[in-house]
Amino acid sequence: MRTDLTPDGMGARPFYKLLTSVVVPRPIAWVSTRSADGVDNLAPHSFFTVSCVDPPMVQFTSVGKKDSLRNVSATGEFVVCLAGEPMFERINATATDFPAEISEFASAGLTPEPSTTVAPPRVAESPVALECVRHAIVELGDSTVVIGRVTHAAIDSDVFTTDERGTSLPDVRRLAPLARLGRNEWSRLGEVVEISRIPYQDWPGHFEG
Repeated sequence: MRTDLTPDGMGARPFYKLLTSVVVPRPIAWVSTRSADGVDNLAPHSFFTVSCVDPPMVQFTSVGKKDSLRNVSATGEFVVCLAGEPMFERINATATDFPAEISEFASAGLTPEPSTTVAPPRVAESPVALECVRHAIVELGDSTVVIGRVTHAAIDSDVFTTDERGTSLPDVRRLAPLARLGRNEWSRLGEVVEISRIPYQDWPGHFEG
């Protein structure tokens, strides 16, 4: 038996809570921006993903008109920092609705680190920073998708590991990313499992069970 639900029947806000309870886990973009007046802003956004490979682009969604969106609209630059487990409480603190003239860096006790290609600072305590310039801003109902072209990646050296093929990439266990769930729930990485894709010539034709 299933429970059938519709946006029209539930209303936008309850259905939004439903969506965020089933579209899980969601990676978090810890977005730093700088206002036209020079105030540094930092906020977590859990509608976040890679949007293009070549050129490299990432995107986050602002639900409503938040400082991150206003600043990117004004300056065309932002930085996505990785939201890691050691920063759990401080990441949550930067979601507080501080006035625009107050910097979350200072309020949450975080260290602004100069970026290489853009004006907004990186979070020194985060192991990954993706510096971005605005590619497009797309308005969708009450939300806005911000797409940025990645101009520079700064990654802590100690999170890299080398696999059996000699490829060096960041290890997700060392990154220890947080994710958002429903309600006020968050999640840690948990167990990591691996499985290879099946080449068509090896396709078994069916699965048991």
